[in-house]
Amino acid sequence: MSAITLPRILRSAVVSVVQWFDSDYEVESIAQAEQREDKVEWVRTIPFCVLHLGCLGVIWTGASWTAAGLAFFLYVIRMFAVTGFYHRYFSHRTFTTSRFMQFVFGLWGATCVQRGALWWAYTHRHHHQHSDDEKDKHSPRQHGFLWAHIGWITSSKNFPTDYRRVKDLAKYPELVFLNRFDVLVPILFAVALYVLGNWLNAAYPGLHTSGGQLLVWGFFISTTVLFHCTAFINSLAHVFGKRRYETDDDSRNSLLLALLTLGEGWHNNHHQHMGSVRQGFYWWEIDITYYGLKLLSWCGLIWDLRPVPVIAYDPSTHRAANRAPQQVPVTHREVKPSRPYIPPVSRV
Repeated sequence: MSAITLPRILRSAVVSVVQWFDSDYEVESIAQAEQREDKVEWVRTIPFCVLHLGCLGVIWTGASWTAAGLAFFLYVIRMFAVTGFYHRYFSHRTFTTSRFMQFVFGLWGATCVQRGALWWAYTHRHHHQHSDDEKDKHSPRQHGFLWAHIGWITSSKNFPTDYRRVKDLAKYPELVFLNRFDVLVPILFAVALYVLGNWLNAAYPGLHTSGGQLLVWGFFISTTVLFHCTAFINSLAHVFGKRRYETDDDSRNSLLLALLTLGEGWHNNHHQHMGSVRQGFYWWEIDITYYGLKLLSWCGLIWDLRPVPVIAYDPSTHRAANRAPQQVPVTHREVKPSRPYIPPVSRV
């Protein structure tokens, strides 16, 4: 290895580490990033390794009903933040809210440790424009199941935020701040759980918990499960389930995934009518996120919820019953260009 190559490798590693704290630090342009090879970069796997290894802390901290209950509660409310805010609001603008509540939603979503709302929205809008074609960042059809599930997020090619694709959000400096310093909120969240555990141990010893225990269960275990269940929509929801609509991608509907993700499992419905705030189109399609958003609208915190279009219930748009998916080699399948995403005007 030459003396020139080594400093370049070290500098690249240092930049990657700094970007964990400032995601816009020396980031390549989108055009430059797209020229990079799509591969797992081991430096970027470190945060995921830390998150998963942190779950092993349960060996030392033990378990309690308090810690397990808190982990489940934090899973549910943070999954709602991912599905209701990161996905249905920031990515698709399926309802309207005030600027203050928009910031609250961004702050809430940041505790999920899935990066900032602007990066999440840009990535998801890109997914809908190129769903399951060669440019899709996380397509099981194109890149395999494991890459679609977790591999894609470890590649620097998919790291930058294309602020041009989220101009409707990038005009708010508070959202840009949360997106740029996306590790700040998770760190504060983890510290708060540790402090809470220590306080409960001193004030209510009968709960049999501690700072370390709440940190392991409330942050590491809850967040790890949250990540994988969210990632199932990128991976499993494109290979498992039924198809009501003949979309140009492999999206599918699954009750199991809908229960795990509070309604996101009705993925084929969503890809057919992405502008709807509701993804479970029928009463038997459980969509807990929609119920929660409806409750927020009754409280006056959000409004202008975009309904399921009438055409969604037209039988002529449905897939024929018991019809098997068309088996066409990927190399010969014609991929129709998707319409570009144009967010509606929001009164914030």
